[in-house]
Amino acid sequence: MKNTSSQFLPEYGSPPVDEVVCGVLFEPIKAFLLPHFGLLWEKFKPEYQNCQEVPPLMPTIESFEEFPPTEIEMPEIPLPRVWFLHDDGRILQVQRDRFLHNWRKLRPTDEYPRYRKVFHMFQTHLSTFQEFLNELRLGTVTPRQYEMTYVNLIPQGEGWETVSDVYKVFPDFCWQGEKERFLPAPDGINWRTSFPLPNRAGRLHMHIQTARRHDDKRRLFRFEITARGIGSDTSPNAMQAWFDLAHEWIVRGFADSTEPQIQRDVWRRKA
Repeated sequence: MKNTSSQFLPEYGSPPVDEVVCGVLFEPIKAFLLPHFGLLWEKFKPEYQNCQEVPPLMPTIESFEEFPPTEIEMPEIPLPRVWFLHDDGRILQVQRDRFLHNWRKLRPTDEYPRYRKVFHMFQTHLSTFQEFLNELRLGTVTPRQYEMTYVNLIPQGEGWETVSDVYKVFPDFCWQGEKERFLPAPDGINWRTSFPLPNRAGRLHMHIQTARRHDDKRRLFRFEITARGIGSDTSPNAMQAWFDLAHEWIVRGFADSTEPQIQRDVWRRKA
């Protein structure tokens, strides 16, 4: 896959990023059994000192032969997904066919560490996971699909006041409330849009919905952007090129979908 230049990507002094996820879906490692979660935790425990068991994720594969993406059935008795949790909010997610790393903003003062650092953490932990599989001769990570997600939270008062003001944040979406109509102004939105990545490298999915902040119940727009795919080169060496492409499309897609004035005045766009 040809890597595109990210030299002039938009940057923000105060981006609304709340969470970033990097992950890989791979061929199920059948030899990876329930006791191996505990052994793997020992590798990560110096940093990730807590763990939590959660339901497994359903595999979803981007396909250009059919749309929407194909959901693949889980095994009859799937193993759980396990979270290894860091005190600073980071999460490692492991299941038999998936490995993900989450950076999360826990406090208002937390600063997004930027893509390169987040991706490096994902790469490092994925390498540790592969080394663990090699040590116990359990198998290897054979990628089927990569994924990257940015979750942005845009609180009420930062460029908008009512749900009908959605066009002030997302100019492509507009509620025409100035004309006489039967329906009242909406009290919530839930919009999804998808775009193909170049050379069938996957798709970019955008999801805009209303939500409330946990701490003060303040209303907000939750803007989730996910790139999912793998491209024609499925070798491990091509992984970074795919993530660089995904990051570029997420950043440029965010800038293309949001109001320039808010980018300047609220998020302090630099470039």
